[in-house]
Amino acid sequence: MAAGRAVNTENIGLKECGIQLTDRGFIKVDQNLQTSAPGYFAIGDVAGPPMLAHKGFREGVNVAELLAGKKPHAIKYDNVPSVTYCHPEVASIGLTEEQCKERKVDFVVGRFPFSANGRARGTGETEGFVKIIRDKRYGEILGAHIVGAQASELIHELAVARENEYTVEEVELAIHAHPTMSEAVAEAALDSLGRVVHL
Repeated sequence: MAAGRAVNTENIGLKECGIQLTDRGFIKVDQNLQTSAPGYFAIGDVAGPPMLAHKGFREGVNVAELLAGKKPHAIKYDNVPSVTYCHPEVASIGLTEEQCKERKVDFVVGRFPFSANGRARGTGETEGFVKIIRDKRYGEILGAHIVGAQASELIHELAVARENEYTVEEVELAIHAHPTMSEAVAEAALDSLGRVVHL
């Protein structure tokens, strides 16, 4: 079951303030989340997709820092993790294989099943996998998808890696404690390099 999301910007006085909407009903904002009316900012769902609470939280922090005279780090909207809280959990970040094909990106996929992970086997949570999509030439992490127990927690290692432009080699170089579910992330990185160990 999913509730879905819809923007609700009707009849809240935006027009009277001089705030413009997009053709899809979102509030038009610039790169600083400033609306078309000076002094008015918009964050969260009304400012456009992705319609996720954690995206809105970060936008709020950025606007607060901007108003305090600081220069906040630009939000990379292609690096906002998406999580579906179902069983098993599903989490993703960045591009899908289909999007890489559409953009004509030369990529390699690495996968590692939780059925081969010691922690998953010990806890009986072997359903699912980690998949990492990397740029073939430089090893840049283009996207990652995790299905399984703790996917909502594991995706953040790849969010940090992508935010800092780490390669799959750099993810794999980090020593992952054993036994942990996160070892599957390192193994998927290794698999994308043709060097998977525990499979």
